Amino acid sequence: MKRRDFIKLSAGIGAAGLTMGLPALTPARAQAKAAFKASDVQPPGYPTVAATENLGKKLEAATNGRLSVQMFPSMQLGGEKETIEQTQIGAIQMLRVSVGSMGPIVDDINVVNMPFLFKNTAHAQRMMDGPIGQELLDNITASPNAGLVALCWMDSGARSLYNTKRPIKTIEDLKGLKFRVIGNPIFVDMMNALGGNGVAMGYDQVFSALQTGVIDGAENNPPSYVFSNHYTAAKYYSLTEHLIIPEVLVFSKKAWTSLSNDDQALIKKFAREAQLEERELWKKYETQAMEKAKAAGCEIVEIADKATFQNAVKPVWDKYGPKYQDMIKRIQAV
Repeated sequence: MKRRDFIKLSAGIGAAGLTMGLPALTPARAQAKAAFKASDVQPPGYPTVAATENLGKKLEAATNGRLSVQMFPSMQLGGEKETIEQTQIGAIQMLRVSVGSMGPIVDDINVVNMPFLFKNTAHAQRMMDGPIGQELLDNITASPNAGLVALCWMDSGARSLYNTKRPIKTIEDLKGLKFRVIGNPIFVDMMNALGGNGVAMGYDQVFSALQTGVIDGAENNPPSYVFSNHYTAAKYYSLTEHLIIPEVLVFSKKAWTSLSNDDQALIKKFAREAQLEERELWKKYETQAMEKAKAAGCEIVEIADKATFQNAVKPVWDKYGPKYQDMIKRIQAV
């Protein structure tokens, strides 16, 4: 055989070998076994934790144990800021996080962090379940800064004020009190506009800060207030319901790109089911939380007229509202 013909034959075999090898790569990649590390700052049994765990069970059953979720609740892997960073680099694969903490990373999402944006939780749910909700999730996924894939929304009810000093019945009662808020400029400005002093702090630090007097109070939904034991230190809970901030379940984009299309579709399907399942769990959990707080002697203060609170945050709307005005109008029209 001439050298020239040999080279041609070798090249042909090499090319054919490469082509034949490709189909074998895809199933191997699709069949790779993986246990996804999932993180949540909330304790075991909390609706977001339970819904994520159930997503993992469905995934494990559907893939015959090839894909599974290993849950790390109760801030085992860090607070929200730290776990977002770990998810961005792929050390954590799945994370449930507040949109309040996502705002500084994906500015578009800050629109739902505006105080008194939603009429009530049902209004927020309609937004989450509709085209606007999907658009905002897509904005997280498309953000080059985030490095995250947004899978679904999760409910977290309405946030209200609680403190160690006195019942808050009017806006004047906030004056001089230091309140922890999520580390987002919108929330610091909101608390200052209400007459309190906004202190940005990680959720993992709140309980000890309440106990030691570093802060006088915080603001959160009833389950967070009760099941993170804040109610044992702060006995006054006032139903201002000034924020209705959804949560999001995200996946590390770094890990996501290594999955097959079929596996991605499966995770998205179960995430959508988790969104609706968590909502049902939330309703029961919120009722349990309020009953537990009352039984422990906490003073639950109804705010009949929220108008003074709503009027007080006008400077926040003047500062941040214009940037999001088109989306705000669409959300208010839902």
